[in-house]
Amino acid sequence: MKKYKIAVVGATGMVGRTFLNVLEEYKLPAESYTLFSSAKSAGSKLKFMGEEYTVQELTETSFDEGFDIALFSAGGSTSEKFAPIAAKHGCLVIDNSSAWRMDPEVPLVVPEVNPEDIKKHKGIIANPNCSTIQAMVALRPLQKAYGIKRIVYSTYQAVSGAGRAGWDDLENGMKGEAPKKFPYPIAGNCLPHIDVFLDNGYTKEEMKMVNETRKILGDDSLRITATTVRVPVFNGHSESINVELEKPFELQELVEVLKNAPGIVVQDDPANNVYPMPISATGHDETFVGRIRRDESVENGVNLWVVADNIRKGAASNAVQIARKFIELDSE
Repeated sequence: MKKYKIAVVGATGMVGRTFLNVLEEYKLPAESYTLFSSAKSAGSKLKFMGEEYTVQELTETSFDEGFDIALFSAGGSTSEKFAPIAAKHGCLVIDNSSAWRMDPEVPLVVPEVNPEDIKKHKGIIANPNCSTIQAMVALRPLQKAYGIKRIVYSTYQAVSGAGRAGWDDLENGMKGEAPKKFPYPIAGNCLPHIDVFLDNGYTKEEMKMVNETRKILGDDSLRITATTVRVPVFNGHSESINVELEKPFELQELVEVLKNAPGIVVQDDPANNVYPMPISATGHDETFVGRIRRDESVENGVNLWVVADNIRKGAASNAVQIARKFIELDSE
């Protein structure tokens, strides 16, 4: 089997370190790994695959040696500058930032949902937003079985989605310290404000969910609205998703559709207090779905409660799964 030279860009960040954990678990057929970061973190030592790696500074010549795959999680401006350089050298970039997601030339991929789009890449594949990824895993099987007319998203997003600074704000806020990342304290609070506000009154995070959902599900006519909220949870995003389907459904049949879909674990036994929670989703790559019930206020409506580890499935694991699928397709 072919072995691949793999680069990890942004290796010292929260998602970058999770890339390394996931890569250790997934054991891709790698010839070598090289870890990159900004000048500030270059020279750091990281334990990986049982060895100590020295993190190198990312420069315009970093990809001259020739890599097969690069996993990027170093922010949008870094991706905008360096992803095209890597791609020009024949490297497939799987980018975790928002820089390339809505570029019509760049596939936006969740492997359980649209793996066929990997083949359309022109050197860059985008990893969707964390809150979009878990929603897609849950919604794609319903789209296939019943068609989707309208989606209402309400999210309850963990502070780890805002990086180390978000995590620190919650940790320090619990000790009574003032916030540094968020505009208000997050401890004991909810902030209906993720990313910047736009002219239409929505936040950028909310519009990411709207636009990315349409792109991944391949339906620009989908009616979607979203409210995204930061909550005082360290890790694991939760979402209440209200879906209006095109076709009638039997509830138990719909539950079976979800149970049989890739990447989903159904936890739905309210009589015994069984439902998805971020505390139990943390550390897993599956998307957990529960509280599945008919929306009695609309024809063909259903409510879902969807939870996933936003740093793993919402970022690092999804990117590594894209790489794994690319390798599978490459060896066919």
